[in-house]
Amino acid sequence: MSQFFDIIVIGSGPAGIFSALELADKGLSVLMIERGRELERRKCPALDKQIPCVRCSHCAITSGFGGAGAFSDGKVTLSSSVGGNLREFLSDIELEKMFNHIMKKLLEFGAPERIMGTDTEGVDKISFEAQKYGIELVRSKILHMGTDKGFRVLLNMREALISRRVDLHLREAVEDLIVENHEVKGVKTSKGKYFAKYVIMAPGRSGTEWAFEMCQKYGIVTDTNPVDIGVRLEVPFEVLKPLTDVLYEPKLVYYSRSFDDRVRTFCVNPHGVVVPEMTEDVVTVNGHSFTYPVSDYTNLAILVSTRFTEPFKDPVSYGKSIARLANLLTGSIIIQRYGDLKLGRRSTEERIRKSIVKSTYRGAVPGDLSFALPYRYLSSIKEMLDQLDRLAPGFADDGNLLYGAEVKFYSARIMVSGEFEVEHMKNLFAIGDGAGITRGLSQAAISGILAARSILNRR
Repeated sequence: MSQFFDIIVIGSGPAGIFSALELADKGLSVLMIERGRELERRKCPALDKQIPCVRCSHCAITSGFGGAGAFSDGKVTLSSSVGGNLREFLSDIELEKMFNHIMKKLLEFGAPERIMGTDTEGVDKISFEAQKYGIELVRSKILHMGTDKGFRVLLNMREALISRRVDLHLREAVEDLIVENHEVKGVKTSKGKYFAKYVIMAPGRSGTEWAFEMCQKYGIVTDTNPVDIGVRLEVPFEVLKPLTDVLYEPKLVYYSRSFDDRVRTFCVNPHGVVVPEMTEDVVTVNGHSFTYPVSDYTNLAILVSTRFTEPFKDPVSYGKSIARLANLLTGSIIIQRYGDLKLGRRSTEERIRKSIVKSTYRGAVPGDLSFALPYRYLSSIKEMLDQLDRLAPGFADDGNLLYGAEVKFYSARIMVSGEFEVEHMKNLFAIGDGAGITRGLSQAAISGILAARSILNRR
């Protein structure tokens, strides 16, 4: 089967969706190809049954319409300081306009108008307190949709794509690009070949390995992105309440004394739940939150960032090797009481039951994170927890729960022009997290719009 379109978009995450909407609004024929399932059929059996990950062929949490963020906490960070590298393409003033545009679009599709981080006096107070303990607060406004409202927004976006006559092919994997003389002509999938004048690669986090394979095969230039490795911490909601009431997601950065490593908080979920997710062949941990409380706890990631230099150029494989080691030890996600980690002993089911914090994901298996995570990472994480405990007492309580490994895979960064066209590959564009250009919903969406506008300008 061969078909012809104006543009082919690979991936249906935020980057792909926003680019397709922008192009379809101008009357162009768009084909969107997604290897995962329909939004309503993205069900995680491990999460539903509270059992260890069953290793589905395509993870329902990370793959499918809406991308890896479809069932996340629905936080849209409206700041150029975090979430990607778009400052290399736009000025801060231009980015601010784009953030407002994205927020307006999400509100049109049904997002609740809930903006956090606007209480300047409260933010200033938290920032001042954090500085006393060597912690930097990254200021950012956040639109919080929640997992439930985010689901509804994506359903509305899908209807908008269909109404604009976008061809949406789900459960169809792109196997290869069709390239002639350094110019992309289309794609080859598990069901046939499709041709187009332009192709946009937006494979998302779950497609990082495929994107890297395409780069190696066609000599596409890439650069090395950092890799973030760490744990997910679950604490009583009241511990972080003074911070989350003002910021919802406090973005805190600390540089460890022992190794000068950059350690940060990420993906804070007040009243949320801990969830598994699968990337290719490894199981890692993440967190979700809703617009309504579903637990008495807050979970968040504590991540250590590492940027590798010559001769090593594959941080994704490094992160996966650590996740595989954690999987090897327990067959799943490891759970450990913080007190046990400090004492250098493995947690057991009995010790986990004694914790004040009751796990929101019972599919995790008690174990010892020190057998999976390098000493350097654990040392830096412990240092930050000690400092955070001074900022918010209870952060480093022995009864808090740690889950691991949490690894954020940022694809090898595909080198693109200011129009997001891949270097030395005509009419091929790369956007979003899967291209290693962004690391979050808002900047991924912006990159999709910018690439679409570049194509429209050419036409």
